[in-house]
Amino acid sequence: MPHRLPAREPAWATPARPADAVVIGSGVAGLTAALRARAHGLRVVLLTKDTLGEGSTRWAQGGIAAALDLADSPAQHLRDTLVAGAGLCDREAVEALAAEGPAAVRRLIAAGAEFDRDPDSGELLLTREGGHLRRRIIHAGGDATGAEVSRALLAALAADPDVEIIEHALALDLLTDASGRAAGVTLHVMGEGEHDGVGAVHARAVVLATGGLGQVFAATTNPDVSTGDGLALALRAGAHLADLEFVQFHPTVLYLGPEARGRQPLISEAVRGEGAHLVDRDGVRFMTDRHPLGELAPRDIVAKGIMSRMLETGADCAYLDARHFGAEMWEHRFPTILAACRAHGIDPVTDLIPVTPAAHHLSGGIRTDRRGRTTVPGLYACGEAACTGVHGANRLASNSLLEGLVFAERIADDVAERIAAGELPETAPAPFGPDPTMPSPLQPLLPDGARDTLQRAMSAGAGVVRTERSLAEAAAILAGLAAEPSKRAEPSQETWENANLHLVARALVEAARVRRETRGCHWREDHPERDDAQGRRRLLLTLDEAGAIAVRPGPPLPPEPRYQA
Repeated sequence: MPHRLPAREPAWATPARPADAVVIGSGVAGLTAALRARAHGLRVVLLTKDTLGEGSTRWAQGGIAAALDLADSPAQHLRDTLVAGAGLCDREAVEALAAEGPAAVRRLIAAGAEFDRDPDSGELLLTREGGHLRRRIIHAGGDATGAEVSRALLAALAADPDVEIIEHALALDLLTDASGRAAGVTLHVMGEGEHDGVGAVHARAVVLATGGLGQVFAATTNPDVSTGDGLALALRAGAHLADLEFVQFHPTVLYLGPEARGRQPLISEAVRGEGAHLVDRDGVRFMTDRHPLGELAPRDIVAKGIMSRMLETGADCAYLDARHFGAEMWEHRFPTILAACRAHGIDPVTDLIPVTPAAHHLSGGIRTDRRGRTTVPGLYACGEAACTGVHGANRLASNSLLEGLVFAERIADDVAERIAAGELPETAPAPFGPDPTMPSPLQPLLPDGARDTLQRAMSAGAGVVRTERSLAEAAAILAGLAAEPSKRAEPSQETWENANLHLVARALVEAARVRRETRGCHWREDHPERDDAQGRRRLLLTLDEAGAIAVRPGPPLPPEPRYQA
């Protein structure tokens, strides 16, 4: 039964007749879904929370993983992804990613994306990142791949004047028809009209490409807009979330001190792929004894290795040593990272780079099938907002942009097929508002000052290292924020975002408490071993009628072949 954010009735609606699809998000997944839907001749409305060029995609540094080299194959890409996923990948979803990935990348190149090439042969330059046994990562501008992908897709979108675009739009809640099928969304356009004004977009299908939840934590690589809006919307609408406990903490984020908050500069895994070493404060390499791949082990292993070394030595951070690259390589291969380091007084040409893990990518999300369908009819999800099963317990480096390409295309194809088959007819949304028979239909709003308390509690209790005690402490703080009447607030952009952060934080903590094992990027210090007898299941999350998070283990996953890392 759906819940709602406290909000006014929509005062306006667009378009005049329902669109075929409303796509929420303008990263690689959202833009790809919109463009592919337009290629089918569908009517599309695209909502984005900031301007079109903002969001997580433009900050992606490393590249896109795909089996493009003759010495590589989709089968090898599949194998590396399954190893990184620590037994929780959906094998068929990974097979789709690996098999369809090369063609999706070639379509992106045909659409205008320009990747780095060998100046003599003109061949794509390939690098290697953690968990990959082959060099299969293409990149652009050295370390500005996401910016180039975004530029190319936005240029293609600009060439199509028939996509209705609404910028600065915060999606609030799902609209449904009388049968419970998705029929659009309510939204608030920031900076327009009243601070709590609400409108609506009507559509046959709704595609959530809203990114992750990095702003749940005090330090993250995610932009300010990553407040879990799509995840919270889906949860309130009755959709299932899954694998929310698997938040990947990127091992090498520029350390700016213990009080650093918000988005932190990322030091791409490609820096290690090109030969940088991790060392402790005494200059000792420590990953070589922890994993056969050393610094290029899967990200969860490297993040744990750094945290363990910090605990052993009492240090606040570890260090990347790439001084042997020399100035020319830094300036041509990693110009973005070089500039970011120098802006903070660190010159990687001559200095060690202080690094520490920070929240980076959500491996779970809104549970979908392999066509991007959620458990709510007509509601789809793709990109970081979705749990396709590709990433399992730990995302393989540079699979995220590829996942956005492949599964966004699958969603657009499915919407077009279902419209042609008459399965997604134009219908009017049911009256907006909560069901008055529900015990607790409205989610509490929290004032802006509550965000810092929430973020500190999540970083301390549900960060890289977790225990039952730390998670219980985080859960108690979250419960206290919602329980205090003095903390309640009136509807506005900030308080709606805080409500979304609060809801997804609660869901993450509950999932992390139920998973009593260490697997992938979920590290339970009080349960340090992997438990394949009980743990090879997805944890499905729903919102019950009273507003509590319900956690239900899914069916056991089929056995995976044993691979050596």
